[in-house]
Amino acid sequence: MLDIAEELHRWVEQGRAFAVATVVAVGGSAPRQPGAALAVDSEGTAIGSVSGGCVEGAVYELCQQALEDGRTVVERFGYSDEDAFAVGLTCGGIIDILVTPVSGGVFPAALAAAATGEAAAVARIVSGPDDLMGKALLVYPDGSYEGKLGGHPELDRTAAGEARAMLDAGRTGTVEIGEDGSRCGQPLTLLVESSVPAPRMIVFGAIDFAAALVRVGKFLGYHVTVCDARPVFATPARFPDADEIVVEWPHRYLESTEVDGRTVLCVLTHDAKFDVPLIKAALKLPVAYIGAMGSRRTHEDRNKRLREVGVTELELTRLRSPIGLDLGARTPEETALSIGAEIVANRRGGTGISLTGAHTPIHHDGPRAPDGRIGSVA
Repeated sequence: MLDIAEELHRWVEQGRAFAVATVVAVGGSAPRQPGAALAVDSEGTAIGSVSGGCVEGAVYELCQQALEDGRTVVERFGYSDEDAFAVGLTCGGIIDILVTPVSGGVFPAALAAAATGEAAAVARIVSGPDDLMGKALLVYPDGSYEGKLGGHPELDRTAAGEARAMLDAGRTGTVEIGEDGSRCGQPLTLLVESSVPAPRMIVFGAIDFAAALVRVGKFLGYHVTVCDARPVFATPARFPDADEIVVEWPHRYLESTEVDGRTVLCVLTHDAKFDVPLIKAALKLPVAYIGAMGSRRTHEDRNKRLREVGVTELELTRLRSPIGLDLGARTPEETALSIGAEIVANRRGGTGISLTGAHTPIHHDGPRAPDGRIGSVA
């Protein structure tokens, strides 16, 4: 639900009545992950998606029914090979959809928080007694919460603790707890949706390739910063799509700014006096991705210089250089696409190979282990 928070927040402000269908569990080759949502208002307007098109029509009708009767339901959709026209996922997956009318409670505050980039999590009961289905808590990073799930007094505190842990990790998914708030007793399943500020992409080097990469980064949902020590190049006019432009030596800026495990660093400076101190600093940080532009000869020379300043072989294994996947890219836009593709593959655990003729999963559960990383090519 929080993936379409901006639109839903506008609906709340406009006083629209609406119902939301949210993916709460998936199996097999399902096209969308838990948290993906489709909403329908009382006028029949729909936004979002739960399946990429396979079952949208049926889910749309369930939302309309929820608006009429005010009931919360969970519906399962899967593949049927006996009836080609049956409602199901032709990709062979299974999804469970929670459909609930939205009226008051914690939802307006949750949507407002997500729409404005505030960190918060919504924990909803998606499996359990009928009288608890769809009940929700809004949980903040400090552990405080709004709402009430009902039932045992310990239930809210336990649910809030579980949701806070998932919020700290920026995760969306399900967790099971007991109806009395313990790990014993009748189990309840909670769907926890985390809304956290956009991850950061920091692009070092104010070159034409950087301008294209900024656009790709924004498209992928990153908060994009461009950093360059040369004020004549690092200007808003050259990077109108950037969220932030910083004129500073790259390594000094990196040492002074905040990064986390979702941050991606793209080094496009292509100059040893910038690259070496910057990459040396970057390789000591717990970021998600570090890539550096340059030819294979530049890569070898840069690695030699990095070793000379004390960078270890283990640290060098984290560096993606030459940056990007092998798409045969030539233009800045094509190169930016290859870099974005590698970032997605690194984040999602993809191999980077063509799906045609391959026997690898189309959808991955998470990033691959470090020793299973794909190669990095120009």
